[in-house]
Amino acid sequence: MGTKFDVSSEKQASVPRFFYNQLTVKPVTVQGVSLAGKTALVTGSNTGVGLETSRQLLDLGLSKLILAVRSEERGQTAKTKLSAGRNLSDDSIEVWKLDQADYDSVIAFAERTKSLDRLDIVVLNIGIGNATRVFNSKTGHDEMIQVNYLSTALLAILLLPVVKEKRTAQGGPSRITIVSSEVSAWTAFKEKKSFPLLESLDQKNANVDPLDRMMVSKLLGQFFLVYLASIVPPSVVVINAASPGSVHDSEFNREHDKTFSGKIAKFVMRQLANTATVGARMITDAAVKHGQETHGEFLSFQKIVPLAPIIYTTEGKKISEQLWKETKEELAFANVEKILKTTISD
Repeated sequence: MGTKFDVSSEKQASVPRFFYNQLTVKPVTVQGVSLAGKTALVTGSNTGVGLETSRQLLDLGLSKLILAVRSEERGQTAKTKLSAGRNLSDDSIEVWKLDQADYDSVIAFAERTKSLDRLDIVVLNIGIGNATRVFNSKTGHDEMIQVNYLSTALLAILLLPVVKEKRTAQGGPSRITIVSSEVSAWTAFKEKKSFPLLESLDQKNANVDPLDRMMVSKLLGQFFLVYLASIVPPSVVVINAASPGSVHDSEFNREHDKTFSGKIAKFVMRQLANTATVGARMITDAAVKHGQETHGEFLSFQKIVPLAPIIYTTEGKKISEQLWKETKEELAFANVEKILKTTISD
C-alpha cells in the first residue's frame, strides 16, 4: 500500500465528507472503453447496482455476460431486461446459479467458470443487509459475515487459478472488483480485540446492531482485499474494490426498509442518494477504466482513496494477520492454501 493520497485516511472516513461527496460529486458514465470480445461475470446481478453494472458493461460492447444469481427465475427476468433493444445472440447473456449462503454452491459455480474461454472482468457484488440477527443454518456463522465476507473471499480465491489460466487467451490479466463501501470505516468494530475473530462475531447472545454488523462485514472485506493483493501479483489479476456510494433504489436494504425507522431513512435517502444506475458507474469505472495502480486499492466516487483508517495501524496489521489465518482455516476444505501457493508462483 504505497499509494500517496491527497487526503488522510481519517479525513476520508469522515461521515460529513462522504455526504458532501454524495451531494456534490456526479459520477460520469464510463466511456472510451471497448469490451468487444470480452467476457464479464457479475454476482448479484438481477437487481440494483449489479443489474445496472451489467447493463453498463453491455453498453461498452461486452460480448459475453454471466449473471450470477441466487434465483435463476429472477436471473432470467434480468436477462430479458438487459437484452431489450440489443442485437444479441441467445448465449451472449447466461444465467448461472450462485447462492453465497452455501459453500457448495460457491464451489460449483467457480468450477463452472473453468468452461469459459476467457474471463476478463469479475464484479463480486453480492451482499446482504439484514435488519435482524440471522445465523447460517449450515455453518453457524452470522449470515452477513457468511455472505458478505466468507463466501465472497472463497469465490475470489477459487477464481484465481481460473483467471490465471485465461491470461494468455486474453492478452493480459483479468480484473476482479469487489463491491465495498465507505461504511467500512464507520464501525467501532468492538470485536477487534476478541480473538478468534470469527468466533467472536458468531456469539449468539451478544447485543449486536445489525447495521453495524453489516459495516463490520464490509471492513473484513477491505482487510481481505489488502492481504490478497499483497500476495497475488497484478500480473496474474488486478484486484480492487469500489463503492457505489449511497443508493436509494437498491434492494440491499430491503429488510430495513420495512421497519419504521427504515421507512424514514428511505425517505431521506431519496433526497440524498443516487439511483442504482449512477452508483453502478463507480463500479463499472473500477472494473474497466483503471490499471495496475488500483491493485489492492479502494475507489470512492471514481477516485482512489484510503481504506478504513484501522487498516493502516499497528493494531490493524495484527487484525489482518489474524483474520487471514482464520479465513484460511475456515476455507481449508476448499484447498485454498494450495490454490494460493500455485497462483502466487507466477
